[in-house]
Amino acid sequence: MIKENLKIVEKNIEEACKKAGRDRKEVTLIAVSKTKPVSDIREAMSCGITVFGENKVQEIRDKTAEIKEPLSWHMIGHLQANKVKYLPGVACMIHSVDNRKLADEIEKQAAKHDLVMDVLIEVNMAGEDTKFGLAPEAVKDFVKEISELKHLRIRGLMTIAPYTTEPESNRQYFRGLRQLKDEINALNIEGVSMDTLSMGMTGDYQIAIEEGATFVRVGTGIFGERDYSQK
Repeated sequence: MIKENLKIVEKNIEEACKKAGRDRKEVTLIAVSKTKPVSDIREAMSCGITVFGENKVQEIRDKTAEIKEPLSWHMIGHLQANKVKYLPGVACMIHSVDNRKLADEIEKQAAKHDLVMDVLIEVNMAGEDTKFGLAPEAVKDFVKEISELKHLRIRGLMTIAPYTTEPESNRQYFRGLRQLKDEINALNIEGVSMDTLSMGMTGDYQIAIEEGATFVRVGTGIFGERDYSQK
């Protein structure tokens, strides 16, 4: 099933890139493996997938302890500051930075390991009460504020658009995120050069690609529905 699903996802990505006049190489597929067993991850690996996303720190730790192959692991879920210490050297990017306390802890832990952690600023584009992330109007000041942190590299922005059966309805949020990235880059903040937009999931990643996504996060579309009763 995973192999067949990946063929469909890849075809959709290629078509969206073509429609937008983009090079397929500009878009990275993150296979979101949360709640899924290592066997599913290995099946995706056998199809050439090397980039995986997890929502929980414990899961990313358990899976990287078992899977020793060189993969790119992304922390895409809400992150508590007290869990950051487990991520340096494990996650290559954190997608969900939305407050100063978290940014300071990433700086502290990355410094301990003498590395620079790539991060994305999470933006709540639709203003949903159930979602984490900064309000769009607060992002520029936040980026300026944390740009001074030397062990944290702001690579771009991330958003989780509303769940919908009409993907087109989320185009406004993806377009808005791209415009916000461009506006921040135009400010020429020292140490900040955003090149990354993490947006689009199983239901709307094609629209996200048309609007400039560089990372799309696809879980159900690859691995099938999740059984949360086991977690």
